[in-house]
Amino acid sequence: MSKKYLETIRAEDGELYHLKYHQWRLESALGTKKTHQLHELLSPPKKGLYRCRVLYDEENFEVEYIKYTKRQVKRLKLLYDDTIEYEKKYENRDRLNQLFSKREDADDILIVKNSLLSDTSIANIALFDGEVWFTPKRPLLQGTTRARLLKSGKIVEKEIRVEDIMSYEKIALMNAMIDFDIIAQENIEEIIC
Repeated sequence: MSKKYLETIRAEDGELYHLKYHQWRLESALGTKKTHQLHELLSPPKKGLYRCRVLYDEENFEVEYIKYTKRQVKRLKLLYDDTIEYEKKYENRDRLNQLFSKREDADDILIVKNSLLSDTSIANIALFDGEVWFTPKRPLLQGTTRARLLKSGKIVEKEIRVEDIMSYEKIALMNAMIDFDIIAQENIEEIIC
């Protein structure tokens, strides 16, 4: 395979969640008219919660169903990296993994790029100011759950400066497996280190 792309899709009791958003991202990654059709190629287990891991390029398509257990995130370590790039969901996560290894006693990292909040190692984020949920205007990755919630109006894009983080009341993580998960409610200072 050449450069490998990755999709992670929630599969629960035989149902694949939000498949059209994953199909959109697959087509965006390949940038070709010839694409794999996820609805034709996926057949998840009928019982249980799985992470459907799809690895692909223009010619190849591999699927793996992995029993899913949610990772508990109660503390995020701010890490700064102005050069990190992850605009497409690649299999190669070396730089993200290097940053994640620096989390110390935190459960995950919150990456700051050019003084702006971006993503954690596994999720997009949103912060609540008391009225509106905002998501960084420049995430590392345009996540499928983020795209869906933007379209529905549940979240709004905004540049979020690292120095403004404590002015927000709540923080949530979002990805295909956890959907929209509020991890700090009115105690944001306790979750950021």
